[in-house]
Amino acid sequence: MAGATRRWSRFDARERLFRIGGALVAVAVVVASWEWLDISLRYVTTAPAQVGDLFGRMVPPDWGYLPNAVGPLAETIQIAVVGTIAAVAMAAPVAYITAENTTPNRATYALGKLIVTVSRSVHTIVWALLFVVMFGPGALAGTVATAVRSIGFLAKLLGEEIEEIDFGQVEGVRATGASPVQLLVYGIVPQIKPALVGLSVYRWDINVRAATILGFVGAGGIGVQLFEAIDSFAWRTVSALLVAILGVVLVSEGVSAYARRKVR
Repeated sequence: MAGATRRWSRFDARERLFRIGGALVAVAVVVASWEWLDISLRYVTTAPAQVGDLFGRMVPPDWGYLPNAVGPLAETIQIAVVGTIAAVAMAAPVAYITAENTTPNRATYALGKLIVTVSRSVHTIVWALLFVVMFGPGALAGTVATAVRSIGFLAKLLGEEIEEIDFGQVEGVRATGASPVQLLVYGIVPQIKPALVGLSVYRWDINVRAATILGFVGAGGIGVQLFEAIDSFAWRTVSALLVAILGVVLVSEGVSAYARRKVR
């Protein structure tokens, strides 16, 4: 008599119990967080009417104001461009010491990780607030904030790319008697060049969007005009500025996508 067929299961009893327990813990955390935050839904029913009223105030946009936004929009793009270029220059050595296969020692590795963590942990707006205090209001504070915030992003991903390179190519360059600089230029950079270009363009795309609100804290760009329009309840001007910002973001998205396709 043939033995009983065994029923296949993707997870055994212990794994199923662990997954169910994890789901219950997640639900408990969500419920506890909801209760802790004391979130009220009593205004949800009036939200559609408020949105409709705001939309009515914003339409039609004040197209006549757009010529005044050309300069600030150009400044916003320039903040993103200069900030990204500065970030790439500063992130490259950080990525080198953050990668386990190129860092000189454990101390430099820890330093690189610290720089990456600090840069990525603080939002661009917070960096902008700090640099506005240091340098005064204007595009300089916004540019430095954009650069400092981008260092962690670029250094982390470039460091991971360096860790994935073919080290045999590096050893081959070293065997020719190359100096450390030549080793970097001919052994490492060619292998990470596509990632370097792609990440730089991608970060520039992110920085264009981030730079649009830096003016809220006095760090230059179109955000200054947007904040002033909101503060004075000039909603038609706000809608015109939002359309202009949307246009700039869409253009940056297209440029970014095109550049990334070219480096693949």
